[in-house]
Amino acid sequence: MLSMYPACFYKEKDGGYSVIFPVLNIATCGDTLDEAMNMAVDCLAGYLYNAKMEQEEIPEPPEMELIDVNDEYDEYESAFINMVAVDVEEYARVHFEKSIKKTLTIPKWLNDMAVREKVNFSQLLQKALKEELHLA
Repeated sequence: MLSMYPACFYKEKDGGYSVIFPVLNIATCGDTLDEAMNMAVDCLAGYLYNAKMEQEEIPEPPEMELIDVNDEYDEYESAFINMVAVDVEEYARVHFEKSIKKTLTIPKWLNDMAVREKVNFSQLLQKALKEELHLA
């Protein structure tokens, strides 16, 4: 599902761009407009993903017309408001939920028993970690 929030883009006098999501109280930046937009997508996806994981209430996106781009920041060359959109689930699958390899040590006898029983070590470790962290 696509999530869309307005963001204020500020071109800095010394170069680069700052990006602020007023209703979410989050910000990011980039050296170029393209980089700032990519960082804005990443920032928004990270915020929404984390809020969902923490079961926090997520503010509704405000209407773009209700945002005054000059309210937040006054030391800039130019400013504009743009809608930033991201499919949080897809973004998370690619960027946040990417599997990583872990090396661990267990006693040989335990490994031998688990192999005999065809235990899926990755699934078991994920399940145990989720239970330990109260995520399951």
